[in-house]
Amino acid sequence: QVLLEESGGGSVQAGGSLRLSCAASGYRYNHYTMAWFREAPGKEREGVASIDFDGNTDYADSVKGRFTISGEIAKNTLYLQMNSLKPEDTAMYYCAANLGGPPELEVDEYNYWGQGTQVTVSS
Repeated sequence: QVLLEESGGGSVQAGGSLRLSCAASGYRYNHYTMAWFREAPGKEREGVASIDFDGNTDYADSVKGRFTISGEIAKNTLYLQMNSLKPEDTAMYYCAANLGGPPELEVDEYNYWGQGTQVTVSS
């Protein structure tokens, strides 16, 4: 069974940084395409960053240059380094996985989801 567990969320002031982690179990994460999504109150879930098993990445325009997605194979863990955070980055952040394929930022492309971790950025 594929399990994803996020951690690392919290409250930070604008301009600050956070690193989210997603611990994967039940499979070798580097055989999957992985992604981070976020969902703010009253808004649809949106793709933030994605990485495939070749290390190719894709980012939403709103986070390019500020967020970095990466993985640590030995720990079966996915990361999202978030720098220069803005109040509009406030949301619940979710880790997602899909078997194979290029980096994708579409919700429907992913079969497995974590429970989420809250990120709150104050101005």
